Amino acid sequence: MTAKYVDIDKSLIRNLSKRSNLWGFWLTFHVWAVIITAGLLFILWPNPFSFVLAVIIIGSRQHGLAILMHDAAHSALFEDRKINDFVGKWLLAAPYGGDLKAYRKYHLVHHKYTQTDRDPDLVLSNKFPVTKQSLIRKFLRDISGITFLRIQIATFRLRRGKDVSLKGTDAFEATSFWPTLITNAVILGTLTFAGCWWAYFALWLLPHMTVFWVVLRLRNIAEHAMTDHSDNPLTHARTTKTNWLTRSILSPYWVNYHVEHHAYMFVPCFNLPKLHKAFEGDGYDKKMDCKSGYIQVLKSVLVPA
Repeated sequence: MTAKYVDIDKSLIRNLSKRSNLWGFWLTFHVWAVIITAGLLFILWPNPFSFVLAVIIIGSRQHGLAILMHDAAHSALFEDRKINDFVGKWLLAAPYGGDLKAYRKYHLVHHKYTQTDRDPDLVLSNKFPVTKQSLIRKFLRDISGITFLRIQIATFRLRRGKDVSLKGTDAFEATSFWPTLITNAVILGTLTFAGCWWAYFALWLLPHMTVFWVVLRLRNIAEHAMTDHSDNPLTHARTTKTNWLTRSILSPYWVNYHVEHHAYMFVPCFNLPKLHKAFEGDGYDKKMDCKSGYIQVLKSVLVPA
């Protein structure tokens, strides 16, 4: 289907689609190194500024775990499939409450039926446009922990066999239990052994309850809200250009190149910048939905004043 709209040199795509164990290990190390360093920032220099900064960085890199898990779901993070699935499940998905197997199953359906009635992620984008007040309320629910609590309550009901209305991203997160319990017990145990048990609640749970959901919502909006309901990857997904600061907090690991990902979903994240340049070289950048930053994205999904 992509070939109808995008025709990049096939040899280049084959080259860009090559997996790399070295890259996979580096990115996994990097995301955890950033989380640990941010936590140490407050533990070693405790003050209000370092606490807020640590919570923002850790919450955004918990989202980074989800981004790399997404690559693992495409079997694109490691060349070795067993390593890919092990790391994707235990080091990336489980710590923040995700489930690699469930996500892979549902996410590939999203790619097959993007922005159609059969897209499991349509619930995330079809509510737009919204008013500015509505958008603010959504982000306030996220940063206050209400979104987190809503999902936990629905998850509890789901595991007891009761009907819930979870869809899209929320639904696959509700399926995991034991891997999340085990990995979080390891995190809590490690912090307790280090003499700072409190950091699990202040520097792991709190960022996940707040910042994580803010960033995830912004990503979901940027990727598909107010895009075309068609089979054209140039217009049913959106790429967002970023600077170093927004890349660090909002779109690490090249997740902002979403048109490119939908056109060639097996290209690993670390090669998406090269794929974007190929798009530019062939003139597709002028045909694709591309915004110059997240402020422009948010403006584009609001009801006109």
